[in-house]
Amino acid sequence: MEHPGTVAVLGSANLDIVVPVPHHPVTGETVMGGDHALVPGGKGANQAVAAARLGATVYFVGRVGSDDAATTLRWSLEAAGVDTTFLRSDKGAPSGIALIGVDAAGDNAIVVSPGANGRVGPDDVSAAETVIRDATVLLVQLEVPMEAVVAAARVATGTVILNPAPASPLSDDLLALVDVLVPNSIELAQLVGAEPTSDVDEVAAQARSLPVERVVVTMGAAGALLVTPDGHLLVPAPTIQPVDTTGAGDSFCGAMAEALARGVELGTAVERAVHAGAVTATRPGAQPAMPSTVDLEASMAGLAGTL
Repeated sequence: MEHPGTVAVLGSANLDIVVPVPHHPVTGETVMGGDHALVPGGKGANQAVAAARLGATVYFVGRVGSDDAATTLRWSLEAAGVDTTFLRSDKGAPSGIALIGVDAAGDNAIVVSPGANGRVGPDDVSAAETVIRDATVLLVQLEVPMEAVVAAARVATGTVILNPAPASPLSDDLLALVDVLVPNSIELAQLVGAEPTSDVDEVAAQARSLPVERVVVTMGAAGALLVTPDGHLLVPAPTIQPVDTTGAGDSFCGAMAEALARGVELGTAVERAVHAGAVTATRPGAQPAMPSTVDLEASMAGLAGTL
């Protein structure tokens, strides 16, 4: 059955160089890690793959270099069913890479070299204008220049989801174009100039200080907090044994975009997204760890009756 909605993703594509480490280094420290793995990643590409794996029709708008990494990144998107018509090959910059250390608890520390992602601009939006305008959902993040994000949000006529990662100051003009804001609790605190907190009521208060009616705050193992003008609701995450949290937040965003593109109510979309993120955290890597519909339904069935 054809998916009833489409998702356009404007964002980054990086080749992740993932190294297992006993602990993350402090300044001046050298840590000996295990064997590295090369894994397709980047917030935008991860989120596109996550939505496509769950059955959405997905278009990706972005840039890669003209190198071996670009071939790998394009192939990974296409293998998941993502349309890469608007993924440009930039001869003036290398493909983006991310250096990722993953410790024994599955927690990661990441350094990103944007490369071609830093060249994404309003002209890329113009080239993909029809796709972005007609998409049921536009999903954007902040690993590409802000002017491209703003341009895409202005063109969009569907639901605009902004994942403000990495955290960066957001103009009121951009926030006025956003239908659903999806920060984690640390990014939210940075956006509002407050201290990070795990207290649900305080997180909700921080979210309500932003000029966006619907904010979904991801809170790691606790789940996600849905904040609307009518109140807030913590959607719990299933208990898992994390292997690698890389890409879990992207899986969350992609799954939520897919659900909203199908016309699913936001609360249910958040519940599905929480489970998608949890499944991803039980597997190594980013894009290879994104769940299928079968994986997601199995996770949700395991929590049946407890939500």
